[in-house]
Amino acid sequence: MKTKPVKRRPVRTPARPAKLWQLRLYVTDQTAKSIAALANLKTICETHLKGRYRIRVIDLLKHPQLARGDQILAIPTVVRRLPSPVRMIIGNLSDTERVLVGLDLRAGT
Repeated sequence: MKTKPVKRRPVRTPARPAKLWQLRLYVTDQTAKSIAALANLKTICETHLKGRYRIRVIDLLKHPQLARGDQILAIPTVVRRLPSPVRMIIGNLSDTERVLVGLDLRAGT
């Protein structure tokens, strides 16, 4: 009795979801620096992390107690919570190259 070779289908592994970046932007009210920092951060995230990021804006005038958890000393400050390790950048984020290196999106030169 002859047997037919069994055709095997390749095993498909489900695509791993891309890492979700969790960012916190600490600001005080609607100052020019705070508005600029949020606009710059959104632009950088849309360019380099499209669909893989969450930005939580924390107004320290309304929630000053939240500054203690991330040890915020100056504002505006962005804190990358995930992926680890935690990283922090102070300022309005206008220097895109420095922000990319600071967030570990691009290697330093």
